[in-house]
Amino acid sequence: QVQLVESGGDLVQPGGSLRLSCAASGSIFNIVAMGWYRQAPGKQRELVATITSGGSTNYADSVKGRFTISRDNGKNTVYLQMNSLKPEDTAVYFCNLQKIPPIGGRYSYWGQGTQVTVSS
Repeated sequence: QVQLVESGGDLVQPGGSLRLSCAASGSIFNIVAMGWYRQAPGKQRELVATITSGGSTNYADSVKGRFTISRDNGKNTVYLQMNSLKPEDTAVYFCNLQKIPPIGGRYSYWGQGTQVTVSS
């Protein structure tokens, strides 16, 4: 019952920047974390960055110092600022949301992805 819509993917040159957005709607209660994952051709999906409900962030080693995850609670939106992009950053980027209802359980939701291509 949660919908996630990503936007901002594009074709950029190496060293360039992009800002991805993920807007959440629906039953957006009891959210514990949101994050970004990516899947490159021929590879499995991997974690890029996460942000908890308390604001704590975590990053994959490959993007530390280059990517920044943030949120706007008023707009139910999470962002991924990507700087100093490299060709190896090329992938489909997926937004993820996790929630834990008061009755228990843990649920995960995914967006449909947005393409990021880094090439000259």
